[in-house]
Amino acid sequence: MRSSSHVLPLGVLTALLLSQVCSGIKWLALSHAPASLHINQTQHCKLLPGMVSSQAQLCRSNLELMQTIIQAAREVKKTCQKTFADMRWNCSSIDIPGDAPKYRPDLDRGTREAAFVYALSAATISHTIARACTSGDLRLCTCGPIPAQILEPGYRWGGCADNLHYGLIMGSKFSDAPMKMKRAGSHANKLMHLHNSEVGRQVLREALVMKCKCHGVSGSCSIRTCWRGLQDLREIAMDLKTKYLSATKVVHRPTGTRKQLVPKDIDIRPVRENELVYLQSSPDFCTRNDKQGSIGTQDRQCNKTSVGSDSCDLMCCGRGYNPYTEKLVERCHCKYHWCCYVTCKKCERIVEKYVCK
Repeated sequence: MRSSSHVLPLGVLTALLLSQVCSGIKWLALSHAPASLHINQTQHCKLLPGMVSSQAQLCRSNLELMQTIIQAAREVKKTCQKTFADMRWNCSSIDIPGDAPKYRPDLDRGTREAAFVYALSAATISHTIARACTSGDLRLCTCGPIPAQILEPGYRWGGCADNLHYGLIMGSKFSDAPMKMKRAGSHANKLMHLHNSEVGRQVLREALVMKCKCHGVSGSCSIRTCWRGLQDLREIAMDLKTKYLSATKVVHRPTGTRKQLVPKDIDIRPVRENELVYLQSSPDFCTRNDKQGSIGTQDRQCNKTSVGSDSCDLMCCGRGYNPYTEKLVERCHCKYHWCCYVTCKKCERIVEKYVCK
């Protein structure tokens, strides 16, 4: 870790301080921290956007961890946008400038979208920390433990397992901190966010799979060295998207001596531990509505031949679409030369694309 201090330009500092008042998933504002910022002194924790007091305290006592958490915030935004690129809601809620006063309202209202973002955020921060232990980016942790399971002949434990245990401990300590404060919004919202965050971590636990590497003469694979590794974040996000599509609407209702979240339409059963839950219905995201957090689908690209959510009919909400042409330059007629390089020509082609009216 570098020992020199890093002084932020006044403009960047102003943007970071303004973004500290944002609501919703506050720590995701860390994605706006400049890439040149290195957290190596405790006073740097005051410059990071969106953190509550307990997160700032964790920062001061784990400076090395903060670079990984900033990376996780960027991964949440990138992964969310890729996962929902074919939907009307495309994670626009967390795609905001660093100097914006708050996130869009759909993440404050306890919507289905908020459920997904909280679950993905919880999974991502633990995933990123676990992987950082494996890559050696964190000196506070090492590889995950070797499983006690006995493998069949030809297989052996080895390599460096992703340290999911450490990732879950530190990730939940950081990401759940805002929901455990006394002034953290309504009790119903806190219960919802804590529940969905735990669903995200549960999906992450299920994503820890056995990975193996072959050894042997001439690639015979007579011996396989295996370890426990996490699936890519993209796969975890897709699992959470499936849960988003089947999420359960809940209400905050007295159950016994306290209020709990129970399914709104099927409250004969408790909320399941593996299902995402939400309190408020979402807008259709067809047209712009700043109060509801919808930016609409005007000018969004659509797929004329698709019958899915990215089809021009569904994406454009029946308003129609405009065609346009685009010139693509691609590598073509590639030829392998012995030994060992490839030469290609450049080919141009015109493709027709469509955007919503």
